[in-house]
Amino acid sequence: MAASNLLLSLIMVLSFSTIQTSLGARNLLQTTTTTPTIPTIPALPTIPALPKVVLPPMPAIPTVPQATQPQPLPTIPTALPPLPSAQIPTALPNPTLPTIPAVPKMTLPPLPSTPLPTIPTTFPSIPTTMPAIPLFSPPPSN
Repeated sequence: MAASNLLLSLIMVLSFSTIQTSLGARNLLQTTTTTPTIPTIPALPTIPALPKVVLPPMPAIPTVPQATQPQPLPTIPTALPPLPSAQIPTALPNPTLPTIPAVPKMTLPPLPSTPLPTIPTTFPSIPTTMPAIPLFSPPPSN
């Protein structure tokens, strides 16, 4: 009920607003138009001239030093220096392993005296013919 009242009031508001809009548009169309006068733009102020900047003279280009003969490169030694002699022990002491505690013996419970079920190896055959249902079979012909 409330939804229908809301819809009805929405339709009434829209219809009245379109009536007012159309009357306003008709009023604008019926009035005589006069060409609007464009106001004149005032003259822009003049920009003062910027003062001239006096730059200092450029420095003189320095002279490039003359190239001299390159110094000879150091020579690479051809023999390796002797390695330092260090006394390395010939036999290292073996580390001792920690002792592991003994694990107690576990015994399993006895098996049940009833035999286990056997899995059948042959499966019943699936019928290949459909059984006749008397309700769906056609009536006998005379």
